[in-house]
Amino acid sequence: MIAPPAGARILLATKPVDFRKGAHSLAALAAEVLGADPFSGAVLVFRSRRADRIKILLWDGGGLVLVWKQLEGGAFRWPPVVDGVLRLTPVEFAALFDGIDWRRVQTLREIPTPSAPA
Repeated sequence: MIAPPAGARILLATKPVDFRKGAHSLAALAAEVLGADPFSGAVLVFRSRRADRIKILLWDGGGLVLVWKQLEGGAFRWPPVVDGVLRLTPVEFAALFDGIDWRRVQTLREIPTPSAPA
């Protein structure tokens, strides 16, 4: 599992991209189409047309890092194909990366305070 840096924004491009694109082409696409700065430390997630491949682009402070993954048995769960970008939580990103339906997971917003039995 690829873990995004703590506090990083995770942005999912909802429209499929040409998977022949490399890191610099995806960075240009992120800046032009998504309005995201590829050098800000944001994790940029791109999908293929067949929905079985994913590319993840991020700037680690020293260079662009490109991660490519293909699911062998099935497809990633994607939102409807529209122009735009969707923001994911780290938990949703982890589920997406593992091929789990990320729309069904929730981040625990607050840890409940235990109470003493009465």
